[in-house]
Amino acid sequence: MSPEAAQAADAEHKRRMRILVALFMTQFFGMLSNTIIGNSMPVIVAEIGGNQGQYAWVMTSGILANTITTPIAGKLADLLNKKTLYLFGISVFMLGSLLSGMAWGPESLIAFRVLQGIGMGTQVTLSQVIMATVVPPRERGRYNGHMGAVFAVATVSGPLIGGLIVDVPFLGWRWTFWIVIPFMAIALYTVHRRLHLTRDRGRKVSVDYLGAMFIAISATLVLLWMSMVGRDFDAISGETAVLLGTALISSLIFGLIESVALEPLIPLGILLERTTMLTIVANIALGTAMFGTNVYLGQYFQYGLGYSPTVAGLLGLPMIFGIVIASTLTGQWISRSGTWKKYVVVGMACLVVAYGIGSFVGADTPLWILLVLLAIGGTGLGATNQNLILAVQNSVGLANMGAATSSVMFFRNFFGAIGIQLLGLVYGLAVEAGVAARLGAEVAGRIAGSSSSLDLNALDAATQTAVRAAYADGLGPVFAVIGVMSLFGLVAVLLMPGTSLRLTVDKAS
Repeated sequence: MSPEAAQAADAEHKRRMRILVALFMTQFFGMLSNTIIGNSMPVIVAEIGGNQGQYAWVMTSGILANTITTPIAGKLADLLNKKTLYLFGISVFMLGSLLSGMAWGPESLIAFRVLQGIGMGTQVTLSQVIMATVVPPRERGRYNGHMGAVFAVATVSGPLIGGLIVDVPFLGWRWTFWIVIPFMAIALYTVHRRLHLTRDRGRKVSVDYLGAMFIAISATLVLLWMSMVGRDFDAISGETAVLLGTALISSLIFGLIESVALEPLIPLGILLERTTMLTIVANIALGTAMFGTNVYLGQYFQYGLGYSPTVAGLLGLPMIFGIVIASTLTGQWISRSGTWKKYVVVGMACLVVAYGIGSFVGADTPLWILLVLLAIGGTGLGATNQNLILAVQNSVGLANMGAATSSVMFFRNFFGAIGIQLLGLVYGLAVEAGVAARLGAEVAGRIAGSSSSLDLNALDAATQTAVRAAYADGLGPVFAVIGVMSLFGLVAVLLMPGTSLRLTVDKAS
């Protein structure tokens, strides 16, 4: 490369980075809002009140709104001005964050979390789409590595940051929502000044509102069922039949609508494309591992091993380091080689190894073994998460980039939300069985019913020891479920075609 070409390439890299830093910032704080309130929820409930059902919905309402908004935002990105839509998403997210921090009761907090989730789904989806319109797939690996690390670190580090904020006397739980606002304002200004995009004026704007309604109904009902089954009604019951039956019918209607819509929300041709379809299968494991590990590791460290929330967050650092290192290195290697499949396969294999061995984790497991497994699991997540999206983006043209990207992100978030509920059921049953084996069924039922507000220090020494051992032993079955999902994910990525990344932003017709 001549000195002039090198100078031009360096200038282009700096131009992109000015834009991408703003994208990274919105990606980080958008995803952080999903997990940062985890350790502050007991404090929030103590101040504004709320029952167990409301407690759960404060946690899941934002994720649900984010999940439903993702495919809608992705399709709108193909039809409207991406910059305007992105700025709108940032603004809605900031408003939702401001109002959430001002909540006066559980109902208002749930409503404001929905608003926050709508903004989050829009801005996170558009950050992926805008990157795809600015950087060709072959060069995108180096930047994708950074974005993958940002996404994963935000997901895993949320409880640590939230715990630190709550522990600072002059801040308090409201700042878990407000802390993102100044950073998002900087991103808003940067995008407004630096990003210059126009939409294709040759396409007719036709928004698939009917399809959006039915996919929202289907996703909402499935997540409602997952959050209520076993607590409000049995798995085999009339409520189950109504919720899942209606969700199935809504999904079938959605498929029919997409097959005839002028501008389908999720084009079936893209959804059934081999790379996209197999990526969705792999995302069952990725979504569950990304979101579920973080949630139940906290219970393992706090209830099982007796660590404080802050220390429990610090013990998750090996996973964060694994994610950051793997995301960065694989991104650079992919940009140099132009191929992605081998890195994704190795990453998914790391997940199989980490969670497969992790299925044997229990009360007597040395801490260093678990930390090594978390580092291996983080390496797997870092090598697969963003690079699978890159593979899908490489398989479609620019006109359908938003729909393809948002489809993958929708299913990752959707399966992540379902995975949290599934792992919660597995963990709860394992803890209850462990306590029953040590102290009897009556004590086990009482402990399982109060897990979100359980004060182990208030128990007598013998009971506390037994309950902690049960919580520690319960992590093994949780990891086993993720390990089985990861095995299916490994098969899926092995079946993917090993395509080469193109050097152009758009796909040749």
